Amino acid sequence: MTSGSNWSAAALIYQIYVRSFADSDGDGIGDLAGIRSRLDYLVELGVDAIWLTPFYPSPMVDGGYDVADYRGVDPKFGTLADFDELLAAAHERGLRVITDVVPNHTSDRHAWFREALASAPGSAARERFVFRPGRGPGGAEPPNNWRSVFGGPAWTRLPDGEWYLHLFAPEQPDLDWENPEVREEFADVLRFWLDRGVDGIRVDVAHGLIKPDGLPDTAFAGVSGNRPYFDQDGVHEVYREWRKVLDSYEPDRIMVAEARLRDVERVARYARPDEMDQAFNFAFLWAPWSLDTVRDAISRSIDEMAAVGKTPTWVFGNHDEVRAATRLAAESARDRGDVEWFDGPDLDGDLDRIERVGLRRARAMALLSLALPGSAYLYQGDELGLPQAPPLPAAFHEDPIWHRSGGARAGRDECRIPLPWDGDEAPFGFSPKGGQDPWLPQPSTWGRLSVAQQRGAADSTLSLYQRAIALRRTRAELRGGAFALRPAPEGILAFTRGPGFACAVSFNSDPVPLEHLGLPGAPLLSSAPVDAGMLPPDCAVWTG
Repeated sequence: MTSGSNWSAAALIYQIYVRSFADSDGDGIGDLAGIRSRLDYLVELGVDAIWLTPFYPSPMVDGGYDVADYRGVDPKFGTLADFDELLAAAHERGLRVITDVVPNHTSDRHAWFREALASAPGSAARERFVFRPGRGPGGAEPPNNWRSVFGGPAWTRLPDGEWYLHLFAPEQPDLDWENPEVREEFADVLRFWLDRGVDGIRVDVAHGLIKPDGLPDTAFAGVSGNRPYFDQDGVHEVYREWRKVLDSYEPDRIMVAEARLRDVERVARYARPDEMDQAFNFAFLWAPWSLDTVRDAISRSIDEMAAVGKTPTWVFGNHDEVRAATRLAAESARDRGDVEWFDGPDLDGDLDRIERVGLRRARAMALLSLALPGSAYLYQGDELGLPQAPPLPAAFHEDPIWHRSGGARAGRDECRIPLPWDGDEAPFGFSPKGGQDPWLPQPSTWGRLSVAQQRGAADSTLSLYQRAIALRRTRAELRGGAFALRPAPEGILAFTRGPGFACAVSFNSDPVPLEHLGLPGAPLLSSAPVDAGMLPPDCAVWTG
């Protein structure tokens, strides 16, 4: 394990989407025992910690982010004993474990919400959630004009006439964080998992807990990060209290914010010394393949996080985003101001361009993110260069975004396809032979992208990650060398980490002589072959 009072500051953290990582019992659904069986792969890869998406009891309306019981394990994933065994096995291998906490909303199957539905308006049970009378004749209109992030109204009316708020799906009622009982409950939930030995928590929708006074109508800009019910100043009081809970444990436990905001200065507020340790860097994740945009995201992230005494996180894939190898193949820059959340680039199934352009860029972004100061996050399968799966048949779609839009919005199912481990046909080692089909179908072409096919292949994306991670562990400059952008020819992003290490990324369409970059040392690693002293297009190189 990384040691020190802030072990996460330079950690490499691997995100496991539990349903899609490894299935141990043949039911087609990934589970905790499956994760335990694959821990040695993660050790071989070289990561420091794993982050587990929710595995709690849930109706799975939103992939487990609709939690019915915050202190249990859904039978689809195993038992609390399975979790304890996984945690112990990870710790034995030097891996830390981060779990998800979902505090903005519960499932509508949670005991509290069931009690609220059975109780009268104005009751204590309803005060745990955001219930309001409607507007207009007979209260038939919603309390305000807010829209759900997943599409459609953010309010649902009950037969007794009251409305309840759900910023996401109707099956995910929002909690009222002005209620002391809610705050006490989640402090106890934190202690439940910290007592079991988890090393940190990732806070889902960290910017959503506190709603503006009076719940006023508003004009919408169309992008979730600008919605008025997010990023209220009062939310920071919650995390200052949570910080006290975490600080009461030894060794140190961390807290990571998922605050989907474009304003890096506002994101940094979540990582102030008395709040969280980290905040996900969406400015970097959302940056299109553009020198100016990527460089600006890097500079602003480093500067704003330094202002609160922290280093950034570098994230370019997760379970909510189009896979990097597909996203970065898009012909034009993606304008976050015009495109709704989760809608990816339309490449019309152009697999050739995804492999020829998108994968090259994703490999370059891997070296870029692993060379920057701070912590890096790796979404399962990105180390294999997995592309976004082709559009699924309607029968397989589970994402409420797809359903609430009538299929007009892409949703996130295609970035959550189960991993290919080995073999020439589905389930590619994800499930035992003879078991049920995986919960989402895997593309037939994924056999050549499997772990078994890439392991040991010198030019594979998996081998590139392994070599880069090994260098990141052993090069002193990458553990603490000062970051400095340096002048470079047009279309080149170049920086140093201390005096002896440099990284350069080409956004050009033509090769550039390495000697024109003035980088220290000789090439150590590159995302594509650096032949005849030339840095090719869409390529990153490390020198030292």
